Amino acid sequence: MLAAGKKQVILGIDPGTATMGWGVIRQEGSRLRYVQHGAITTPSGWEMPRRLDRLFAGVTEIIRGYRPSAVAVEELFFNTNVTTAITVGQARGVALLAAYRAGVEVFGYTPLQVKQAITSYGRADKRQMQEMVRALLGLRAIPRPDDAADGLAVAICHAFSHRMSVATGGG
Repeated sequence: MLAAGKKQVILGIDPGTATMGWGVIRQEGSRLRYVQHGAITTPSGWEMPRRLDRLFAGVTEIIRGYRPSAVAVEELFFNTNVTTAITVGQARGVALLAAYRAGVEVFGYTPLQVKQAITSYGRADKRQMQEMVRALLGLRAIPRPDDAADGLAVAICHAFSHRMSVATGGG
């Protein structure tokens, strides 16, 4: 557990090339506080290098603005759509590079780990996840767009996972 009085700012990212959701929280000991959320979007008509450049610039700007001590990025979930997996992988890589260049430690979590951390149920649906993000952060409404709520969920997952890791001597 973070020692009393210790604070960390966590940026959570839900990668995507059309919409990259993000959320920033502050962890103060065992308390989580909402800071901000949003999405970086790219027009579908843009060629991939231009889209990746916008994502990189956006993540870089968010890191400069909020100065997180950790960046948590959702890992790829690969099902049957190879093309989607490749483009999401490219967006994830851009987010990793932006964090690395800024000197911020990066952590990755699978969708199952995020669901388990937020709801204690690995098969939670999107609505259950969004409602728990709202409740955990004391928000009046579910964060929009969905991708931003997912970014907040990844940040919360890191806060919970990192706290457990520190408490058990792992970090």
